[in-house]
Amino acid sequence: MNTVFFEAREIAPSKVVCIGRNYVEHIAELNNDMPTEPVIFVKPNSAIGKQLCAGREGQLHYESELSFIVEQNTLVAVGFGLDLTKRDVQSTLKANGLPWERAKAFDNSAVFSNFVCFDADFASLKIELLINGVPAQHGGYELMIYKPLEIVAEIADFMTLEDGDILMTGTPKGVGSFDKNDEFVGRIYAGEKRLLEQRWVAM
Repeated sequence: MNTVFFEAREIAPSKVVCIGRNYVEHIAELNNDMPTEPVIFVKPNSAIGKQLCAGREGQLHYESELSFIVEQNTLVAVGFGLDLTKRDVQSTLKANGLPWERAKAFDNSAVFSNFVCFDADFASLKIELLINGVPAQHGGYELMIYKPLEIVAEIADFMTLEDGDILMTGTPKGVGSFDKNDEFVGRIYAGEKRLLEQRWVAM
């Protein structure tokens, strides 16, 4: 089983539950329809990767996301997540009304920082991504259509969240492709306080 770190604890999530189309400006940049309920899809444990890998069979798109570890249906830790997407494949699948797994659930398609406890209000959380020193994405709670606790309640209506599962809450505008050797720096803030920073170099 693939693992992530919550403080000093190593955790093997059974799954990663992801929310699509949760930021209005991101919906617009991909020319998607506005959802009337949360768009939910799942990545298996096998999708969790330790390294950020560039596409070997066509370019991947990055999507940075506020991510949470779930315990007893409660969000107990926050981390920086990268949801990697085979965008051309996804576009073809969407056009044909087919599921997204080939574009979203492949090996190494979910990359995470370490997760940390936070004692701040959810509403203060925001995310920032820099690529090669240039700001690429920023967003957070106030820009989300569906807020984290609403999402947990929605998921619990039809699917069990096991202790250690990860929730990815959607990406703000600014998604795009990347190349080998690009440097990513992901940060999470609670208000003006930086909770964590993680650096990756694409392999």
